[in-house]
Amino acid sequence: MTPRLWARSLRGRVTLVAAAVAASVLIPAGVGSVVVAKSVIEAHVWEETRDAAEQVAVDSRGGHLPLGAAMPLPDPYVDLIQVVAPGGQVIGTSDAARNLPRLSDVWPTPDNRVISTTSCLPRLCIHLTAVRVSPAPSSNVVYAGRTTPGLLDLRILETVVFTQIVVLMVLATWTTWLTMGRALQPVGAMRAELDEVNASDLSRRVTQPSGEDEVAELARSVNGTLARLERSACQQRRFASDASHELRTPIAGLRAQLESAQLYPEDTDFVALVDSALRDTDRLEAIISDLLLLARIGSRVDVVKERVDLAALVRDELSCRDGPVPVKPALEEGVVVAGVRMQLARVLTNLLDNAQRHAETIVRVVVTRDGGMAVVAVENDGVEIAPADRECIFDRFTRLDAARSRDAGGTGLGLAIARDVAVAHRGEIRVEECRGGARFVLRLPAA
Repeated sequence: MTPRLWARSLRGRVTLVAAAVAASVLIPAGVGSVVVAKSVIEAHVWEETRDAAEQVAVDSRGGHLPLGAAMPLPDPYVDLIQVVAPGGQVIGTSDAARNLPRLSDVWPTPDNRVISTTSCLPRLCIHLTAVRVSPAPSSNVVYAGRTTPGLLDLRILETVVFTQIVVLMVLATWTTWLTMGRALQPVGAMRAELDEVNASDLSRRVTQPSGEDEVAELARSVNGTLARLERSACQQRRFASDASHELRTPIAGLRAQLESAQLYPEDTDFVALVDSALRDTDRLEAIISDLLLLARIGSRVDVVKERVDLAALVRDELSCRDGPVPVKPALEEGVVVAGVRMQLARVLTNLLDNAQRHAETIVRVVVTRDGGMAVVAVENDGVEIAPADRECIFDRFTRLDAARSRDAGGTGLGLAIARDVAVAHRGEIRVEECRGGARFVLRLPAA
């Protein structure tokens, strides 16, 4: 993969960032560890040489140091020992330093009688400590040293540490690459599945990975969006189908009346024609209004919700209602829901209109609370609804056989609108058992 493709790929960018972070952490840590390790080793070496030089200086001051013979070693690791007179003559030495030149030109002063340093001879480099035996001008100087350890002299420690750093960086980069590939694999699958979704078929869904991570939440959001798009497309298709189906009859009737009046103007009662045309126009307007409301319910056109007191909403509806059948209310105060007032008022209007059209003598409306749900029940003492019809009655343009002759003036969309409004408000509406009549119950989450 080229650097440009790496930069364009989220997987590549994250891997590069991980490599950069690993380098910024591991390299300073490696340099610091090398410096600290070398400092500790060097301090230990100088501590050994200083102790050995101090011991030889003590023996020299006490006259216990055999200058002619090989000097004993206070520390077997510090094997290079020389005693040097002020003129530079080596007057005492250990076996290991016998054939070596003077170990160092450093000469401690009375004020600074201990000096630790390094010195490179023709064949080796050493760490040593020079100790002045006494403050006297004629004092000898003891040099005690050892060959510089390989960890300090060579690049062994640096090589080992930085090899480990390179290995760790490669592992971190490769692990990040594999992890990101596995994490983004569901995203690639979702992208491929989304590419197969088209406007004519919005029923497809992306595969949702298991777990509760961000990718799973993304899949759920994508599926939710596809579901909403499918519902919207379905609403549009239903709107077009319903409009073409239901508007054809009144338009055809209106056209037939107008054409008849045009062909036979002398035989036409224009007052009756205008009255009939107005009735057909009113029916067209009602159908179009209901269809538009159905298409708008649940969309972002009506998202402004407010607290709605259902008892007050029922009283407002009854105050402007003058139907042929009286309505008896039983309202519990304080039953409040969060919703779109205009849509909830339309549901109540549709239920009461339906109840008054089918009632014999009375309509009852009840508002109450059932646990966490607000309940609105509208009953009438008309014809009972058979259990087999209690679901299909909410479909668009559905009229039961027993009601066709009495349901004049309706558009056939009132109960469909009521159901869609209930669903949009996270509630439900259904027909419940009612002896000697019909009972419609709307349930909404209470605020």
